[in-house]
Amino acid sequence: MANEKDSPTMNVDTEAARPAPVSHDSHEGLPSSKDRDEAIAMVGEQEHAIDPTVAARAVRKIDLFLIPAMIFGYGIVYYDKAILGSAVLFGMTTDLHLTLTDRSTTPPTVDTSRLSWATSLFYFGMLAGLYPMSFALQRFDIGRVLGAIVILWGGICMLTAAVTSYQGLYVQRFALGFVESIVPTGFMCIVSGFYTQREQALRQSWWFSSTGLFTILGGGLNYGFAQIKGGGLQSWQYIYLLAGVLTVAFGGFCFAMPNSPVTAWFLTEEERFAAVERLREGQTGVRCTKIKMAQVWESLRDLKTYLVFVMMASAYTMNGAVSGFGPLIVSTFGWNTLHSIVFQFPLGGLCFIVILLTGYLGSKIPNIRLLMLILTCLPVIAGCAIIWKSEWSYRAAAPVVGYSITGFFGGTVSLIITVGMSNVAGHTKKSFMAATIFAAYCVGNIVGPQLVKSQTKAQHYPMLWLGLIICYIICIVASAALYIVLWLANKKKAEAPEDETERAKLAFQDLTDMQNPYFRYVL
Repeated sequence: MANEKDSPTMNVDTEAARPAPVSHDSHEGLPSSKDRDEAIAMVGEQEHAIDPTVAARAVRKIDLFLIPAMIFGYGIVYYDKAILGSAVLFGMTTDLHLTLTDRSTTPPTVDTSRLSWATSLFYFGMLAGLYPMSFALQRFDIGRVLGAIVILWGGICMLTAAVTSYQGLYVQRFALGFVESIVPTGFMCIVSGFYTQREQALRQSWWFSSTGLFTILGGGLNYGFAQIKGGGLQSWQYIYLLAGVLTVAFGGFCFAMPNSPVTAWFLTEEERFAAVERLREGQTGVRCTKIKMAQVWESLRDLKTYLVFVMMASAYTMNGAVSGFGPLIVSTFGWNTLHSIVFQFPLGGLCFIVILLTGYLGSKIPNIRLLMLILTCLPVIAGCAIIWKSEWSYRAAAPVVGYSITGFFGGTVSLIITVGMSNVAGHTKKSFMAATIFAAYCVGNIVGPQLVKSQTKAQHYPMLWLGLIICYIICIVASAALYIVLWLANKKKAEAPEDETERAKLAFQDLTDMQNPYFRYVL
């Protein structure tokens, strides 16, 4: 299939192949130059053979610059929002009155609704910021916007240590979610603009794998902070100060982020040309700064948008419960505070491995992404059932095992990101899809904590585990429906006659996947 090709394989001098500067506005029926992809100014409308050695060298340099930074950046995002689950074990619930104990009942019951809302308000803030932040990154310089917002995020994170009430924490969590919304959507669009459809599966999984990696690293850091007994602050305050400092450091780096391979300062001129030209085959484009409302309306009419939304919202309900309440739930199995943190390690490790494995397989084997997505849902369902129905005796092993294997959800979510972003074209539509994916992410994270009803602890939180099982069944059904939709769309496109000259011309016109007859969907 055309979309699985990475680049032409002829070996010629790119200087000789480079087109002379020409005016592209004379082509009838095509957008004006300001409406097109910025790549067209570099490589023009005709296909050019490139040296595969140069292209491979450019990809290695892009990987070395982008991937470690994105792993670290999204790792901080995940650590920053997940540390609330550990901080509550270090006195935060008491200091900020996040739980209420009703001693009129026998035994006394604990109301965790304030903690649930503190967890959920972060995602309400992110939901509010997703679309404006995504379009700001498209319209303005990526490095400047991303760097400034990330530094602001670091400052807000550090201010958590100054919060003295649950109302103050509510405000802080909303503001934190609003500014953090810029990172995941920005990363998704960056990957889609630097890499081919085939390469995106692995690269999207690399940065998202920090979900698992930082579950382990964050757990280790939190375990260390638990040993701090002196000083003028509580352990949970030190955790937020560290997260804020790391975030500000990352924000400084973000100012060096290029807008696209066209302006990648760490590549030579020859490498930039190859890095852009090799993206022509996939028809996904590089970058267009004009926000096109026609592409927004198309997104709203596109069934794919809604299926991906449903898939992400249902899959990420798991994280909403685990990140905010995971350590607290494990502590009910008879393990102490430190043991509860340590048990995040196997979950995080499995999550990390599954994300990278599915990303690798998706980049090597054509059209298995949706199949893998469905398969990764099954262990999550099994894990929820094990936790729910097993014996919660003192230090019972079964619920901990079930808790650990729910780490497969990381692979599910990573594949949803990959499938969603590799199956849209047109920069405004890409930005809309990226924001929509994480809007669904927010919905899942808002719903998840609300499923944890402390009053049902003796019954093993039945609403939580049954709700998660239902969510993953919904995810499976929506994934199967998306497979059919994409397969039928590819079949219809394949019936149309193909013109290689027209294919090359349309690649960087900032057309959407539905407008471009040569775009092919990956399954």
